[in-house]
Amino acid sequence: MTKVVKGGKNLSFSALVVVGDGHGIVGFGVGKAREVPSAIKKGIEAAKKSLIRVPLVGTTVPHVVTGRYGAGSVLLKPAPEGTGIIAGGAVRAVVESAGIQNVVTKSLGSANPHTSCGRPSRG
Repeated sequence: MTKVVKGGKNLSFSALVVVGDGHGIVGFGVGKAREVPSAIKKGIEAAKKSLIRVPLVGTTVPHVVTGRYGAGSVLLKPAPEGTGIIAGGAVRAVVESAGIQNVVTKSLGSANPHTSCGRPSRG
């Protein structure tokens, strides 16, 4: 991101980071800084503070779940063994980090990765 100020241009980097243990615990965070490594480090710290537990039944989710955050929503459907992860971009990163191996997803609404991998609703 570039912000034009009196003295010229201010460069800033934003990092969207997903962390998980691969066994049902996952979180995401956003970090902003003037350098990329600092932004990633801040993002990891923020992600560790927003960890949630995702219920798993074997290698999939127990039932159909719709997570909503801002203008974006994500639909997660359980899938039989061997299906794999059918998901796009930001949703795939979150699902893989959570340790889900068989799931069908659909990202609805906003295409912004900040909202499409947003906090899932409790349900």
